[in-house]
Amino acid sequence: MGQIPPVIERAPGDGRPAPVGSVRRDARRRLWRIGLLAVWGPGLIVMLADTDAGSFVTAAQSGSRFGYALVLPQLALIPVLYLAQEMTIRLGVVTGKGHGQLIRERFGAGWAYVSAGTLAASAVGALVTEFAGVAGVGELFGVSRWVIVPTATVALIAVAFMRSYRRVERVGLAVGLAELAFLPVMFLAHPAPRALVAGLGSLPLGRHGYLTLLAANVGAVIMPWMVFYQQGAVIDKGLSIEDLPRERRDTAVGSVITQVVMVAVVVAMAATVYRTHPGATLATVAQIAGALSRSLGRGTARILVGASILGAAMVAALVVSLAGAWGMSEVLGWRHSLNEGPSRTNARFYATYVLAHVLGAVLVLASVDLVGLTVEVEVMNAFLLPVVLGFLLVLEARALPPEHRMRGSRRAIATTLCVAVIAFGLYLIPVTLGL
Repeated sequence: MGQIPPVIERAPGDGRPAPVGSVRRDARRRLWRIGLLAVWGPGLIVMLADTDAGSFVTAAQSGSRFGYALVLPQLALIPVLYLAQEMTIRLGVVTGKGHGQLIRERFGAGWAYVSAGTLAASAVGALVTEFAGVAGVGELFGVSRWVIVPTATVALIAVAFMRSYRRVERVGLAVGLAELAFLPVMFLAHPAPRALVAGLGSLPLGRHGYLTLLAANVGAVIMPWMVFYQQGAVIDKGLSIEDLPRERRDTAVGSVITQVVMVAVVVAMAATVYRTHPGATLATVAQIAGALSRSLGRGTARILVGASILGAAMVAALVVSLAGAWGMSEVLGWRHSLNEGPSRTNARFYATYVLAHVLGAVLVLASVDLVGLTVEVEVMNAFLLPVVLGFLLVLEARALPPEHRMRGSRRAIATTLCVAVIAFGLYLIPVTLGL
């Protein structure tokens, strides 16, 4: 028998053998890309969900009522958002336990129920705003809410039964990236650079309406369900301590993207509605699209606004319901994982996920004022921040081994920023309620 000739790597194009070093570099790049795709996802999807339908409406209200004056707070919240979610990554990866389980083990069942209560309140409120956003997009294109809301509900429920967290994550990312369609809107609205710069230095803290929207924007950035979701997601995805650096980058990129989208909405509405009809209230998704029609054209405005809000609402509904199901299961000790198909042992986890969607859909079909509810839900989230960030800081200091805790200037910066936001949330309670 003749010998089998050796396989020789060929350089692309000319047929000559490729240098050994080049082949190795290409192999390393392929491995790096595979590793990146294996790790990236939880941070990005939770940040895309952070810019949900409620956040879109809150940002639109901010721009139409106060122009560019709420752009600076959006940018200032980026490091706070990243630091909070980065703590959840370490807690999940290092301990291998969800947020609710850690609270139950460290502080007892009573405090675990308190944390579950904050999660339930924020999750139900968020789901209602997401389905209201879906209904609004349907009405924008002449589709009845009685058609689009049940359709979206069935689709979201079906996703969870794919028997794989990674598959669910890919679907969520594909849908959530649609919200980036709003980025061109900011430029097509032709914002005035001088007015934008002037708005960055304008903080009318003496106005009650501004403080309410400021609280809503803070509540729209850091929500209890985000903490429960990302900590559960890194566990279900099987990430290890070696994956921490890349998962941090995933979260950092997502933190910037979500706030850039929020800034884009504020700027677009400031450049259009606030410039021509300052203080106007936008009550529906159709009114948001209509306000942009003069700059973009009616068809373009409907498509970009509709795609953005629909993508944001769908990915958020997916993440919120999973966060709620994971969190409740952790607190109550139920078996829970998307990598296992429904069975008698995890039936309560899947039932919680399904019921969350059904409840949100029913409330919206019963008719809900989207704008009024949205601002109230986001303000409520700001009120819940002291509980959420308080637990995060204490768990980071107690549940992690010393080598994985924050130290030095990093601890000082993270603690200072979180305490500042907690103090702001406590301050806003009497101010916003008029006490």
